[in-house]
Amino acid sequence: MNMTTSPLPDLAAVEAAAARLAGQAVETPLLESHDLNARAGGRVFIKPETLQRTGSFKFRGAFNKISQIPRDAKGGVVAFSSGNHAQGVAAAAQIRGLPAVIVMPSDAPAMKIANTRAYGAEVILYDRHREDREQIGARLAAERGAVLVRPYDDPDVIAGQGTIGLEIARQCKAKGVAPEIVLCPAGGGGLIAGCATALTTLLPEVKIYAAEPAGFDDTARSLAAHKRVSNEPGKSTICDALMAATPGELTFAINDRLLAGGFAVSDQDVQTAMAYAFGRLKLVIEPGGAVALAAALAGKIGLRGRTAVVVCSGGNVDPATFCAAIGASG
Repeated sequence: MNMTTSPLPDLAAVEAAAARLAGQAVETPLLESHDLNARAGGRVFIKPETLQRTGSFKFRGAFNKISQIPRDAKGGVVAFSSGNHAQGVAAAAQIRGLPAVIVMPSDAPAMKIANTRAYGAEVILYDRHREDREQIGARLAAERGAVLVRPYDDPDVIAGQGTIGLEIARQCKAKGVAPEIVLCPAGGGGLIAGCATALTTLLPEVKIYAAEPAGFDDTARSLAAHKRVSNEPGKSTICDALMAATPGELTFAINDRLLAGGFAVSDQDVQTAMAYAFGRLKLVIEPGGAVALAAALAGKIGLRGRTAVVVCSGGNVDPATFCAAIGASG
């Protein structure tokens, strides 16, 4: 199917998602650190989706989608994911009493695989270098009569992620501040597309920037070209959550219209941000979840005298990876 023919979510869709998520998702706080403000020379607020149910923002979009599937849908749901969407779908399906099958890369972090199974999902592993997860997911959905819950290219998933933008706007208003900049991680683009849908409507002056790992900055390069471009194969990064090869069709249709640009950060920048978050902010952030904070700390955009919000999108990191980040920055 040509996804660009699907209706793109608007603020009303995001508000409807917020109503479905009420009592299920955590309204994560907006944190401020004097140390981070001093470093930036402005005011920087952290939106820690590390504290979200399942440890990442992905629960929001997954539950918004799955809560609309009838409880008597015997085939349940199928999803493909490197880990965070897997956990979000598994948890949402468990809440709704639906069976879930998740296709995950065999080299996904062990914690993400174990957590997905712990939510009651069946996990099918594949080789990300030799097999196509979308083909596997589509085949399983057809065989089982299941609903395929895509990780980002789905209007309901995008709208669910957009509830973060709603919360940012409301929380900033309560603090009496108007953010000029929002920095947000981008992989397939669902999180930032949802946030931009809400934020640019509620805060028309805000500038929203994507943060990505170096070598996987397909969103930034696509924004510059005003067309979807792919990453070169063979690259590597510690940011396992942000390894999509190309921006999504639906997500890029939104992001090309609403985003101000994007920044790429090195794995070393990411490790520095993870260590800083642990030492100064008392937050455990996984590599992919730390890219926006990494962009802020590395000075990818000037924050002096400005007000910014940084989204930290997830905290599901294996102990060895986390310890390596802390050690590399020590």
